[in-house]
Amino acid sequence: MEDSQRPLLHNISPERPGSTFNTARLHTRRYLCSKFGHYTILLLVSLDCSCIFIEFVVQIFTCEGKISEPKGHVAQEATSIIGLIFSCLFMLELVASIWAFSFQYFRSKFHCFDATVIVASFIIDVLLRGLLEEVASLVIILRLWRVIKIMEELSVGAQEQTEALREKIELLEQEKSQMEEELVRFRLQTPGSHA
Repeated sequence: MEDSQRPLLHNISPERPGSTFNTARLHTRRYLCSKFGHYTILLLVSLDCSCIFIEFVVQIFTCEGKISEPKGHVAQEATSIIGLIFSCLFMLELVASIWAFSFQYFRSKFHCFDATVIVASFIIDVLLRGLLEEVASLVIILRLWRVIKIMEELSVGAQEQTEALREKIELLEQEKSQMEEELVRFRLQTPGSHA
């Protein structure tokens, strides 16, 4: 399989069973590699981007006077807090990924880029306010790459399943051909049968 077709996260061989630590780590790996785990991250990224979009709309409406200044400020503060919550969730996901996969997680350039975006976004959300919040919004938009990569991972998984089914079909067709040949030979060897 080509490198571009290989999933970013794959199950690493399990460690010694029995240890609570290793069992928890294995369960975390499985969750992060599962479709449900990918869909959860996809949902969080979508909600985060929606929050950013809402914040931009509120800013536009406030500038145009369609929303009063105090209400616009309250709405922007609320979306800012929601954005901080999403940043914390992404930091938690990053820490869980590093814990589950150790530093092998950073073998992928995408994971390095993603970790940089998450950490930068978190720092900007926590430390900076005012004009620099716009920079934070732009950094968060980079997470759209994450959505694309998750879709790619899901398509690679579907492609692998399709290839496995295709191989199974070919094997079944070969077996069918062999059985048809055996049936023809059997009919030819059996007296009184019509081939």
